[in-house]
Amino acid sequence: MLSKRLTPFCIRRSWNGSQPLCMLLACLILAVWVPSLATADEASVVPDAAEPIVMDLWPAEPPGWPERGSTETEIDRTESDDKLIAGRRVIRLGNVTRPQIAVYRPAAERANGTAVVICPGGGHHILAYDLEGTEIAAWLNQHGVTGIVLKYRVPFRDKERRWIAAVQDAQRAMSLVRANADQWQLSPDRIGMIGFSAGGETAALTSLFLDDRQYESVDEIDSQPSRSNFTMLVYPGGLTDGGQPKLRDHIQVAAEAPPMFFVHAFDDRVSVLNSLILASELKQAGVPAELHVYPDGGHGYGMRPTDQRITRWPEQATGWLKTLGMLDQPKK
Repeated sequence: MLSKRLTPFCIRRSWNGSQPLCMLLACLILAVWVPSLATADEASVVPDAAEPIVMDLWPAEPPGWPERGSTETEIDRTESDDKLIAGRRVIRLGNVTRPQIAVYRPAAERANGTAVVICPGGGHHILAYDLEGTEIAAWLNQHGVTGIVLKYRVPFRDKERRWIAAVQDAQRAMSLVRANADQWQLSPDRIGMIGFSAGGETAALTSLFLDDRQYESVDEIDSQPSRSNFTMLVYPGGLTDGGQPKLRDHIQVAAEAPPMFFVHAFDDRVSVLNSLILASELKQAGVPAELHVYPDGGHGYGMRPTDQRITRWPEQATGWLKTLGMLDQPKK
């Protein structure tokens, strides 16, 4: 392990000043760094709990989705070279009509009362369930955090709002976690989110909508807040308008938005503008943000370590969580 850590271009705490976006882009292009190495803990892919707590999100049919049942399928889990990530297969779930959460709790001696709802990506077509789900829960468990993998509905059905079912499920999941906070020994004000690609869009919208629920409340669980206390977005998509340097019309950033952490590659086919523009809007609203942009790395690497520097992002995220106090043991 390197004793001296040099981080990539990042913005820590709140941005100071009002730098134009063009200057920010120029700085990013010129940024050079030496990343720190991933720890053994961060390379773990097995959550602490062998058997998670699995719960349905909805008491009956999900909103706007008349068919309910366990008809999901595992698709495209091949070992062909073009399908492997860091030399390993990826579980890709399709046709998810019964949304659920899987709660992975850390070892009791590590548990700190913080929880993170994990939103896997997959273009709102499938869910990369292990790469961007259970493996993230394992990393969080190593730091005393409860990892809650969200299995949201895919594929999308609303062509105008591809995100709507996913966000409804995510909002319900946040409320469900808070409703069970006492039972799971969680702090209701330390419930965050992390999302990847389309899951990044889901986590971002859930965080930015605050408590503006995208469905009619169905029971007492929905009286619990659906907002996130902190949010991590890894190569998020769907936030900018057709690749243009502006957020989509339905995305508004308020001063009450949670602090956010971003990871993106400059060469990602899902434009880095998704992270840059949202981070810029957070700055304008006075919301703290930390932004990591690497010159290369592409898309869809999850947190599996390779020789690409971008895959060391979990160490940066761990440091960010520490600065927020989210890894501290709860006060007694």
